[in-house]
Amino acid sequence: MKIFLIPSNSHNKLIQLAKAITLLTPIVCSFLLYSCTGPVNANNKGNLALKLYATFRLSPRTITINTDYPTSIQGLQEIEIRSKVDGFVEKIYVDEGLSVKKGQVLFKIAAPQYEQELNAAKAQVNTAEAEVNAARLVVDKVKPLVERDIISPYELESARYALQTKTAALEQARALLANAKTNLGYTIITSPADGVIGSLPYKIGSLVNNTNTSPLTSVYNTSTIYAYFSINEKRLLAISKDSIASGINLRSKLANIPFVSLILSDGSIYSYKGKVETVNGSVNSSTGSANVRAAFANPKGLLRSGNSATIRIPAIAKSVLLVPQSATYELQDKRIVYLLDHHNKIKSTPIKVSDSIVGQFFIVEDGLHAGDKIVLEGMGTIKDGSEIKPLEVNEDSLYRSLK
Repeated sequence: MKIFLIPSNSHNKLIQLAKAITLLTPIVCSFLLYSCTGPVNANNKGNLALKLYATFRLSPRTITINTDYPTSIQGLQEIEIRSKVDGFVEKIYVDEGLSVKKGQVLFKIAAPQYEQELNAAKAQVNTAEAEVNAARLVVDKVKPLVERDIISPYELESARYALQTKTAALEQARALLANAKTNLGYTIITSPADGVIGSLPYKIGSLVNNTNTSPLTSVYNTSTIYAYFSINEKRLLAISKDSIASGINLRSKLANIPFVSLILSDGSIYSYKGKVETVNGSVNSSTGSANVRAAFANPKGLLRSGNSATIRIPAIAKSVLLVPQSATYELQDKRIVYLLDHHNKIKSTPIKVSDSIVGQFFIVEDGLHAGDKIVLEGMGTIKDGSEIKPLEVNEDSLYRSLK
């Protein structure tokens, strides 16, 4: 092991050199930073601290606003089938839920009294016909005798009046026969329209008559179905005013409403479009709403009376401003957005939005104008008046969900 001895004066020089290096180090680092980036002023220091936020410039758009209403479904016809005669159910030719055609036999009622009335009416007709024939023979017999002055003309007139009486009796008998046939025909009950059979509360052997509370069944014609829903008085008044202003009646205005859609209970959209046809002439004083009817074709019989669904009515809105819901927040019952000025500074701005919501967007009614730039993120965290670094979002990418 070798030991080097340093003279005392050399040791002092090394200490002084170390101190000099320590003092020069910050100066050298500053020089190097200056040579790479230039002088750092207050403005450059602020720009380096700005945070990047997504922004968007508002522009008017034409959109379709969908309004949904709960609705109840009813068929084109809902016909109660009742017995017009007293009797017992003898045969049932259909079953519940079966599709039937107009004129198809549904029930046979056992009513022997009507058969007896028919037989009696036939016999009465036969008797009346015989009496008419006999009266006609009398007229034919008396007529030549009167012409030869063998008997008085009075006899001929009497024979003719008797013939008229018998003829009238024959017509009455025939009317009774027709009525008996009609009553007997009521024992065979047929379907008055195409449709679907409802429930069958009466079974074979049940006593039925025209005073029964429940019908034998009901036939539901669902080739066309009606969707009934209610609109509030405010909406009805707006439609009525619009129709008056355009110089057309309310029915014509309804005809101009675009085709409507039906959303079924499982969330699927019915494959056929419908049309709004009528609005009830009165407003319900309890609910403040009016009933509206829309018609849908139902060729496959998918919809039946009593179904529940939701009707969707589209409306075209032109030149509206849309703001993403995520770009707003609520403060004291106000809807707030961050508006960006020309100096990229934030200004909290209250806006008024429509009750209608289009996808994930609010429709702006007041507070913003076309060309305004808003911040899309950082809601509730950015301070009012703060300066940010904007990153403008493409319009197509923002509205892609609306297509």
